[in-house]
Amino acid sequence: MEHDRSNRPPSPTLRHLQQLMADLTAGVVLVDPSGTIIGANAAALRMHGIRKLEELGATADDYCQRFCLRYRNHHRLTKREYPIMRMLAGESFPDLVVEVAPMGTNEPRWTHGVHDVVMDEDGGDPDCLALVIQDVSERYDAEARFEAMFQANPAPALILRLHDQRFIRVNAGFAELCGCPRDAVESRHLRDMDILAKAERRPHVAERLAAGQTIPQVEAELPLPDGSTRFVILAGQPIEVAEQPCMLFTFADLDPRRKAEQALRSSEHRSSAMFRLAPVAMAVTSTPENRFVEVNEAFSRMTGRAAHDLVGRVADDIRLWHDAALRRSTEEKIERRGGVRTCDVRLLPKDGAPIDCLVSAEAVDVRGERCVLWLYQDVTARRHSEIELVEAIEAVMKDASWFSRSIMDKLATLRGGGGSAPAAAELSGREREVLELLCEGLDDKAIAGRLGLSGNTVRNHVSRLYTRIGVNRRSAAVIWARERGIGGRASERP
Repeated sequence: MEHDRSNRPPSPTLRHLQQLMADLTAGVVLVDPSGTIIGANAAALRMHGIRKLEELGATADDYCQRFCLRYRNHHRLTKREYPIMRMLAGESFPDLVVEVAPMGTNEPRWTHGVHDVVMDEDGGDPDCLALVIQDVSERYDAEARFEAMFQANPAPALILRLHDQRFIRVNAGFAELCGCPRDAVESRHLRDMDILAKAERRPHVAERLAAGQTIPQVEAELPLPDGSTRFVILAGQPIEVAEQPCMLFTFADLDPRRKAEQALRSSEHRSSAMFRLAPVAMAVTSTPENRFVEVNEAFSRMTGRAAHDLVGRVADDIRLWHDAALRRSTEEKIERRGGVRTCDVRLLPKDGAPIDCLVSAEAVDVRGERCVLWLYQDVTARRHSEIELVEAIEAVMKDASWFSRSIMDKLATLRGGGGSAPAAAELSGREREVLELLCEGLDDKAIAGRLGLSGNTVRNHVSRLYTRIGVNRRSAAVIWARERGIGGRASERP
């Protein structure tokens, strides 16, 4: 319903305006060139938390006394800077964003996108002025929450805007990784801090960046302010920020691994002290059975097993790898290629939760015997941080239409470390049954009862299912299933 303070019958122009205003979702405030507020539609009143036109103020001066306006940087507007006063002064502002609150309130209640409209019948002086208001509170609130979550996440990350290739977001984790403040990176062009200059397969990476496509994990040299570099793994996922295409880059610090490898290569005799004290978990196995020959202290700490419990044994004796088939295929690759780099594996320590690792291995000669040197980097915390970042963005999307839900598909590799998962149609009948029961919240015992299987058989099915779809916990399996229409009403059992 529109509101009009004038007592005289409205002119045809004003009457037409009132008819147009009534059904608009945008707020409209009509102001006489003298400064009198002569009308407002219901949307404009609602965006100010009022019901009657009189509560808006009789004049522009009254409005300035009743409402406090701030810019997005929290700077309070002077009376002269209010959109209604600028409009009366003849200024035009096609796109202005302000925070609005009743006078005397500390925190803003609404965020308005405001522009002016000048109306005249004869092309001379204005007959009427109008403020057109869009309530953009939801969008900016969601953006503020995303910013807070992004900055609080410890995983090193930054966001590159694609159309001008400038960094628009840098979190504290990345600032710590490169040893410089965030404002030293934000607004810089990619060419001024080329994080891809020394990336492996750089032409392919540059091509995918230009196309706005996912960049799989690659090793790279991250340039630092002092002119040195840091050895990292980076990955890129396309996202939208403020409706602009961007690329979210995440990083894993591999510099400790590089230092360990360089130290080992620099010593012809493979100094035992250096091996033992290296900060990266390392082990040496003899071929072809890959029995442990030596492990360092970092490896013992990570697995919870002393060196004397490992030497002479194979990984299957202690069930070190969660996926024995993956270990065997990795050993076969080493035999064929002479080594592997940054494979995603899961280790089972003697006590405690499973550990996500990046494993690299290389065939070496130790005292004339052919062996394999293994390096294990614990990335459990980083994986959890990346999953939390995805879950945080998903939480923002629940109440913010500006943030496309397709971001979860685009960020799926953050959960799976960049690997490819099968399509839902590729699952076997039994795998799909187990997955649907997981979505219903059943534990292994309940699933065994439902399917008439033993507990061990169900555990084996669940383990193979995790490996097949590239997850490592039930909640991630449920998310994977729901995103592909499994476990919802369409797949419920009769």
